[in-house]
Amino acid sequence: MTSELANTGVADSVEIPFYSQRAITLALLSLAIIFGAWFFNAPPGLLGKADAIGYAICHRIDSRSFQIGNLQLPLCARCTGIYLGVVLGAAALLIMRRGRAGNIPPLRIVVVLILFIVIMGVDGVNSYMTLIPRLPFLYQPQNWLRLVTGTLNGVAIANLFFPMFTQTLWDDWRDEAGLQSFRELGLIVLAAAVLIILVLSGNEIVLYLFGLISAAGVMVLLACTMSMSFMLMTRSENKAKSWRDVIVPFSTGLTIAFSVILLIDVVRFTFTGTWGGFVIPGAF
Repeated sequence: MTSELANTGVADSVEIPFYSQRAITLALLSLAIIFGAWFFNAPPGLLGKADAIGYAICHRIDSRSFQIGNLQLPLCARCTGIYLGVVLGAAALLIMRRGRAGNIPPLRIVVVLILFIVIMGVDGVNSYMTLIPRLPFLYQPQNWLRLVTGTLNGVAIANLFFPMFTQTLWDDWRDEAGLQSFRELGLIVLAAAVLIILVLSGNEIVLYLFGLISAAGVMVLLACTMSMSFMLMTRSENKAKSWRDVIVPFSTGLTIAFSVILLIDVVRFTFTGTWGGFVIPGAF
């Protein structure tokens, strides 16, 4: 039958999935088990689940986080900005129809993106220095500044990381940059400014929504990173020809991501006995 298809040329038009149905079932089952273990041990409610994600990757210092009434957002001000920026950057690539673009931006734009990362690094080091008594620091840190530098850093991460992920995942990735001009970067930065203003408005509905989005951004970035590692380790990169072929690597990446989150949650809760963040009296 195969030889007949080959002789008629039909075989060339038949798309053969890279992963078997058994592999897909196993990947989804593993994800369901790990997700269930995490979900039923995390605090109740959507914000509670988001808190459990932030609890694993963020210090959650109370004075360095935005609040909804007496509730702290899942991530600190800086991490909130970082992962909102990651989501914004990824959404921009999709809106610009560059979801299959596999090249990083031109060098001149990469320099600006690296500058965004450096600026957040400087602000982060300065902020950390205020935690140590008698240690000099450049300026008094502020949550709005943490949010701004974090958001710019997130935009940079998205535009440097996701094209590499795309190139690793897809068989038919496009040989073009995801972000191609300063005009496009300017529009993304303008959108980031709008997000920052909305967060700083203090509107509780906005903060609740952005708190959930930032936590989702953590999982997207972590899952994509783990997926890429899985593909490279199993030598299955550049194999996805359809969304069906994405199921196994992304489900595996998400399984590893939730496993890491669950493990850190368990360890941190064991030592602290609370889902809250750190409270440092007198911290800036």
